[in-house]
Amino acid sequence: MDIRECVAVLTGAGSGIGRALAQALAEQGCHLALVDIDPARLQETAEQARHQGVVVSEHPLDVADRQVVAALPEQVLARHGRVDLLINNAGVALGGTFEQVTVENFDWLMAINFDAVVCMTRAFLPLLRQRPVARIVNLSSLFGLVTPAGQTAYCASKFAVRGFSNALRLELRGGPVGVTVVHPGGIATAIATSARVPEGLCEAEREQRMRRTEKLLRMPPAKAAQIILDGIRRDRERVIVGKDALILSWLERLMPVNYWRLLPGIDKA
Repeated sequence: MDIRECVAVLTGAGSGIGRALAQALAEQGCHLALVDIDPARLQETAEQARHQGVVVSEHPLDVADRQVVAALPEQVLARHGRVDLLINNAGVALGGTFEQVTVENFDWLMAINFDAVVCMTRAFLPLLRQRPVARIVNLSSLFGLVTPAGQTAYCASKFAVRGFSNALRLELRGGPVGVTVVHPGGIATAIATSARVPEGLCEAEREQRMRRTEKLLRMPPAKAAQIILDGIRRDRERVIVGKDALILSWLERLMPVNYWRLLPGIDKA
């Protein structure tokens, strides 16, 4: 896929991988419709991208709001005239075992991490079908490949993204729209450090979890963005980001049930 002069819709553009992707796409001459729930951070990303001379529109909204998402294509068309690329990057994290996580928090995470991916895809697929070449890129996670204890909700959402993406790819095969699913490993973003934690967790345990998590976040977002962008250009159906994700993906293939026995501490990350 030739990124130059494309129009990309990118969610979660206010920080982390989303901001890095916006910058990388702009450097390649891709015009951007940027989406984020935080207007201030969204504006910062947009201003950085505009320095590359591309057309950038800002759409501050909650991707979990179905009615707002349904109205977004018309707004993007009014500014850009078409859509070639949809990147569903927005996501949140939630720590805790299944019994620790409240129903409200579980539903909150699923609404953003999975339901929003489905709704954005449903909203923009008709526009993508109108292009000679187009692509949907859905960000899953390393935890869409492996399942550590204490990540029941997050794993459920990211496995759902993986399954949805793989099935959708087969349904769209032979047409102009390709589908890529991305599995990032430990990327140095705020998604993990800003994750919701179970109510009643003592401060000492919170800090301990934070320290363990920060040790796993190694790859700079800019490097992750370049790997993802390279996968888009090469029409890759699956992109694994980081050596940690690559190693664990192979280990899971070799030992799909018992891989965790070789990884003491993964269930405490």
